[in-house]
Amino acid sequence: MFFDSFSSVKFYFEYDDYLCSVEHAKMTEMVSESSEEQTNGVWEMMELLDIDVLEEERAEEPDDAPQAPLSKNASRKQRHWERTLAARKSKRREEKRRRRLNRHSEVEGDAARRQLTKRDAKAAIRERLAEARVSGLKVCVDLSMSHRMSDKETSRLAAQLRRLYGSNRRASKPFRLFLTGLREDSRLLAECVRMNDGFLDYALERTEQSCLDVFPAESVVYLSPDAQEALERVDGDTVYVLGGLVDESVQKALSLSRAEELGVRAARLPIDEHMRKTPNAKNFHSKILAVNQVFDILLAAYHTGSWTLALDKCFPRSKGYAVAPQGHLASGQ
Repeated sequence: MFFDSFSSVKFYFEYDDYLCSVEHAKMTEMVSESSEEQTNGVWEMMELLDIDVLEEERAEEPDDAPQAPLSKNASRKQRHWERTLAARKSKRREEKRRRRLNRHSEVEGDAARRQLTKRDAKAAIRERLAEARVSGLKVCVDLSMSHRMSDKETSRLAAQLRRLYGSNRRASKPFRLFLTGLREDSRLLAECVRMNDGFLDYALERTEQSCLDVFPAESVVYLSPDAQEALERVDGDTVYVLGGLVDESVQKALSLSRAEELGVRAARLPIDEHMRKTPNAKNFHSKILAVNQVFDILLAAYHTGSWTLALDKCFPRSKGYAVAPQGHLASGQ
């Protein structure tokens, strides 16, 4: 009887120990699984945050420090991480290279477009000038008096002819230009060639003949600041002749004398009718204009149909004149 009770008690304690060991094994397994899940979560978070912990640890550890062996799971994750880093670096390098190529292509494209635009603009200018040589309003510069000029005056006239031609090139409706009385052996032609690149290729008519050898006298109007008649309008049936002369000695009525010599009609720009004197420190007022300035006024008047607009735009302020307010015309000129 005693032995039976003792056996029962012993069995009870053994069974209790068994249950405790089972519970302990389960708890150990749960902790291990939980730890593994937490480890996996940490690795995933490290991948998301792009933190290279292993690389940092290697950098902090001395070269001679003993390397702890990695588990199979950690080794696998490390290899995956290294492959991910390598792929990202390769992608960044490729992206940088692609951006450089794109920038280079854009620069080349912009340069090509600018070059194309420049070529198109030059082609349009050539087309307009070619059309003007067929149907444009005729403007002639009479250079038959160039022998009267000094070397300095000749150089100034050559520069004025360059500016005149530049204005005509830029015009939406250029004039048909003629240079008459320009001898091949003249100082003026030599100076024009020296000072003006491509002068001999200008899109204009150049001749040694007089303007009357080219145009009928009845179609010619010779512009002179000393003429009595004011030019009322600019029309396509008239040939406008500008006196190609720079005279620093300010000889009177040279262009008017030339018009009378040719027996053609003379007219002046309507400065008195549309402008008034303006006060200035030197009390300077002059209606003598350079050849290119007269040309610019004619061009603007033809395009706008308004002397007021043309004179306001092109008449030099330094000459001491300004467009008069409506109803207040210049007086005492």
